[in-house]
Amino acid sequence: MRSSRSTLTFAMIGLLSLTACSKKETSAIDTGDKKTPKPGTELINYRQELRNFIQDISAWARTRKPGFIVVAQNSSELLTTTGNPAAPIVTEYIKALDGVGREELYYGYDNNDNVPTPAANTREWLSLCKRAAENHLTVMTTDYCKTPAYVAASYQKNEANGFISFATASRQLKTIPAGAPYHENANDINTLADARNFLYQINVSSDQYINNLKATNYDVLIIDAFPDTDGTTWTKDQINALKKKKNGGKRLVLAYMSIGQAEDYRWYWNPDWLNNPPAWFGKLDPKWEGNYNVRYWMPEWKAFIYGNADSYTQKILNAGFDGTYLDPVDASEYWEN
Repeated sequence: MRSSRSTLTFAMIGLLSLTACSKKETSAIDTGDKKTPKPGTELINYRQELRNFIQDISAWARTRKPGFIVVAQNSSELLTTTGNPAAPIVTEYIKALDGVGREELYYGYDNNDNVPTPAANTREWLSLCKRAAENHLTVMTTDYCKTPAYVAASYQKNEANGFISFATASRQLKTIPAGAPYHENANDINTLADARNFLYQINVSSDQYINNLKATNYDVLIIDAFPDTDGTTWTKDQINALKKKKNGGKRLVLAYMSIGQAEDYRWYWNPDWLNNPPAWFGKLDPKWEGNYNVRYWMPEWKAFIYGNADSYTQKILNAGFDGTYLDPVDASEYWEN
């Protein structure tokens, strides 16, 4: 899921199509992490570069806040050496994470809300999610469905797999579902492994929004760190207020962070990139207005995400979040294809 608070239009596509990239990449010709470079291009292991990026974000944040939670959404093939569920686990990558997210495991396939996911896709993703769970990662699944039978099936199937899940009618993620959370409880949630449910809501920003969240009993909240586009996060007092459920139990609050795409409504955005794109800047994602693919392995992009006082991760730390929910972690697939 990409946030969609954009003020620019798809007219930008035309501008981008006129620009040329200053750095050549290879295509993923073979499966897994093995790639054959085209003549005249350099070999880039897109999956390992993404693992390295996430590992560095995790290490940098945890040196500043021990126990900082890191969850990577989608691209569960990064968990194993080749992307095959039966392949060996990448241990260093696993150590950098507390959990993995998986959208559309059962419903909402290919950005189509309320559409069942093809069985073959579910089997593949499920096998990888189970490998994550076997390696002590919390699996957090989000299904996009509104038919009552689908919603019930989503929660039941995910629970049977040992996953915690969230079923929502729209991937815009603006609405708190009516009624109590699935497996509502008053327990204190000290680690991600303690959680039995979560709420994923990132496209709303107002003081009333904070009050609405405070009035819920979800064990984990995933929200946007920023109520506006000026780079000012929610205050530490606001985030601390969210860390208590309505029933008095302690909960965790995670900040959504896009690391695989640049978003034109963030504080770092420079409109001049459209006419004079830096080397790391890629094409517009046609499915998500205002979201541009990035060459995430390049230091210039990484500097927006971590490693300095004005970085995304530092802003999240300053606001008092318990951790981060990374997206889109399927960015390696984009460059491979």
